[in-house]
Amino acid sequence: MKKTLQFLLGFLCCNLLWLLLAAALRTRALPGPIAVYRALPQTLCGAGGHILFSLWRVGMGVSLALLAGGLTGIAMARLPALGRALDPVLYFAYPVPKSALLPVAMLLLGLGDGSKVMIIFLSVVFPVTVAARDAAKETDPALYALARSAGANRWQSFWQITLPALLPALLTSLRLGVGTALALLFLVEGYGTDRGIGYYILDCWSRIDYLGMYGGIVLISLVGALLFLGVDLLAQRLCRWKRV
Repeated sequence: MKKTLQFLLGFLCCNLLWLLLAAALRTRALPGPIAVYRALPQTLCGAGGHILFSLWRVGMGVSLALLAGGLTGIAMARLPALGRALDPVLYFAYPVPKSALLPVAMLLLGLGDGSKVMIIFLSVVFPVTVAARDAAKETDPALYALARSAGANRWQSFWQITLPALLPALLTSLRLGVGTALALLFLVEGYGTDRGIGYYILDCWSRIDYLGMYGGIVLISLVGALLFLGVDLLAQRLCRWKRV
């Protein structure tokens, strides 16, 4: 209930600022929230399919990044030689703006979904790797020794010690990854596709359909907020022993 009230309060504050700015500027390029919400059912009819395509791309990119980054981070923590070898690669590749790699991804993977998923993947996998590596390093080695003395094998130690230790860091990375992926949609879906909420917003802008454009922005904001709430609920369920 508290989380829901905070969500509603934030939503109302954003709309109040929007209303005041629209009233101050008085320009057709910035319609007020009331006009945008009145047109929202029509916008949803036009943008509903685009949202599904965007969610698929975000889901694929973030899921692959969590899997690859989590396993790589664990391996770097458990195998010091591998960690020393990959640390320089990680530090050099992490700061590179992944949006700058979009032309490279399109050249290698084409203009379809592959290049768009790849950019989302690259934007999320590095912070996930760092978070997983650091969380795995901070896990008390005595826990593994105790598990081995109790007869646990490596698989059981992973499920009962490593994974619970990594979950808070991975869920935090998931929050950041979802936000990053949604922010990138506007860029990656502006090239070589006619599907996706990013394409829909750009298309409305090119047709001077400002109600549709702002409606698309509202929809992607609501989708992002719902995804964040979903991750929070998942964290509360999976990490009951720790506040995340």
